[in-house]
Amino acid sequence: MTPHVDPDPRTGAAVKAADRAHVFHSWSAQGLIDPLAVAGAEGSYFWDYDGNRYLDFTSGLVFTNIGYQHPKVVAAIQEQAGKLATFAPAFAVEARSEAARLIAERTPGDLDKIFFTNGGAEAVENAVRLARLHTGRHKVMSAYRSYHGATAQAINLTGDPRRWASDTGSAGVVRFWAPFLYRSAFYSTTEAEECARALTHLEDTIAFEGPGTIAAIILETVPGTAGIMTPPPGYLAGVREICDRYGIVLVLDEVMSGFGRTGAWFAADLYGVTPDLMTFAKGVNSGYVPLGGVAISAEIAATFDKRPFPGGLTYSGHPLACAAAVATINVMEDEGIVDHAAHIGSTVLEPGLRDLAARHPSVGEVRGTGVFWALELVKSRETREPLVPYNAAGPDAAPMAAFGAACKKNGVWPFINMNRTHVVPPCNITEAEAKEGLAVLDEALSVADEYTV
Repeated sequence: MTPHVDPDPRTGAAVKAADRAHVFHSWSAQGLIDPLAVAGAEGSYFWDYDGNRYLDFTSGLVFTNIGYQHPKVVAAIQEQAGKLATFAPAFAVEARSEAARLIAERTPGDLDKIFFTNGGAEAVENAVRLARLHTGRHKVMSAYRSYHGATAQAINLTGDPRRWASDTGSAGVVRFWAPFLYRSAFYSTTEAEECARALTHLEDTIAFEGPGTIAAIILETVPGTAGIMTPPPGYLAGVREICDRYGIVLVLDEVMSGFGRTGAWFAADLYGVTPDLMTFAKGVNSGYVPLGGVAISAEIAATFDKRPFPGGLTYSGHPLACAAAVATINVMEDEGIVDHAAHIGSTVLEPGLRDLAARHPSVGEVRGTGVFWALELVKSRETREPLVPYNAAGPDAAPMAAFGAACKKNGVWPFINMNRTHVVPPCNITEAEAKEGLAVLDEALSVADEYTV
């Protein structure tokens, strides 16, 4: 690994000591973690105080869509801080108005009103509130393989095991199986079968729950943390039709898939579907300052023309966050980052990952689009048994831990969730950087291969 800066282990030790003494980390047993002390980051790389540099194949938590420390976004934040660092949300502020305008220009259909939040989970909370108040119904349907955030309602809509410890507020939540051909719940053998059977299952679930009780169906357009399962052709259009038939609000969660990640401004653009509500966060300003929001259709917005919307946040549309969003969107336009994400996905990542799959028995499936990819790692291609059990921890997770250690040893920081590694670098990663990362994955997969049968 090539040092990016002069090593400074003494400062690194002090940073680590203060962290261990005072920082309470997310999703962690506090006494079992050993967080890396990060000294800096730029572009697609970050580095530690020992001088080790890592190619970030996680984009943070899949949010640094334009990479770290983009000078134009940093300058915009600095300029906004000097002009108007903060202001209450009830006022019209230039940065907020411009951010909303730029977002609305890129959302599909008539999603032209923007309610700003501090992040994706709050966006989901408010989308659900909007849907329930608009319809007068209480139930919300979500997929088992999903992640929608960690706040009260969002975590109960989430399908993954992080929900279990807080699963006391799920009244009104109805879960269903969304399509996933590789591990089909419907015994499908083709995408067409999976699409048709998943839609039938969804409509049957609606019938037994009572269509008149269901306010919304929320789906990640392309599920992120749950595995980057791109929906089969026709599925999202089918869900849209079902929602229209029963007066159900369709909410698409684009917190992770939005703003260039899939090689389009929004993943919904790839499938020609316009939801009634769309949540966003992460890539809207590359995570430089916390920001999220809900894009709202004209019909739902009209519900609150004379009726107050009973929701709000102190920092809704914070000027620094909105200035970062304006700069980020302009950078993405000026530098052609969305088109670049599509190009690097189709010409480098997809063929490179499929080549790895052909040579490594631990790779069961490659799936994704743009700079949004997953490798499903298995013990056996024939049985499709996952390389580690569902929600594995401790010794049971050793094969994935060994794979991850091999990546880091050779300078790539991997995104690992259960038996998968996700390939989700910045949208503006260069061809050379992407190939560098693929070469490291190639070597690390040889470690995973040792656990196959």
